[in-house]
Amino acid sequence: MPYAAQLSLQEAMGPTMEEVVFLHDHVLLLTCLMTMVILMFTITATMTTLTHNDPSEEVEQLEAAWTAAPIMILILTALPSVRSLYLMEEVFDPYLTIKATGHQWYWNYEYSDEIHISFDSYMLKTQDLQNGSPRLLEVDHRMVMPAGLQTRIVVTAEDVLHSWAIPSLGVKVDAIPGRLNQIPLATSRTGVFFGQCSEICGANHSFMPIAIEAIPLFYFEQWLSSEQ
Repeated sequence: MPYAAQLSLQEAMGPTMEEVVFLHDHVLLLTCLMTMVILMFTITATMTTLTHNDPSEEVEQLEAAWTAAPIMILILTALPSVRSLYLMEEVFDPYLTIKATGHQWYWNYEYSDEIHISFDSYMLKTQDLQNGSPRLLEVDHRMVMPAGLQTRIVVTAEDVLHSWAIPSLGVKVDAIPGRLNQIPLATSRTGVFFGQCSEICGANHSFMPIAIEAIPLFYFEQWLSSEQ
């Protein structure tokens, strides 16, 4: 969960978000180094021009370095970016598939691998919240999944564009009517993770939150049996 006066990203609660945080820190470091190098080149070029009558040799060296440095920076940025994109999109032997369908303005979840379970998830009103439950984020029926195992989330919409997003898990996928988008989802621990629709989908766009409850596999199988 975010906290007051937070400046950094939310704490990573899954492998996808860990990749996002790593890439963010990596690119930020390269940006700082690039700024320092450009500043150094600028100062060196200026001093060379002012202190030498024939600065052509020094300028040529600076131009060569000025050309090579951005190429190296692009390579150092591209390689981890491609790796992160691959890991964020590829689904590796999922334990479970859950279909999330966006409606105006609630989510429907459907489990259909072995048994069929389907339910709607509406935002809880303020007067129905229990102590400690976040306002505008808690729902009446949470999406339940096993912790530590990869789950395939298939996302679509029934009416207009929606977006299924969980910041702490590094997940954001568009829900498009007539189209199925899939994304891998895994948590590194048990707990409840909150998100919201990240697409301006209508008047009540801000009132269709997402709540995921990750529980141990043993309890998840018991939950499946109780929902039949």
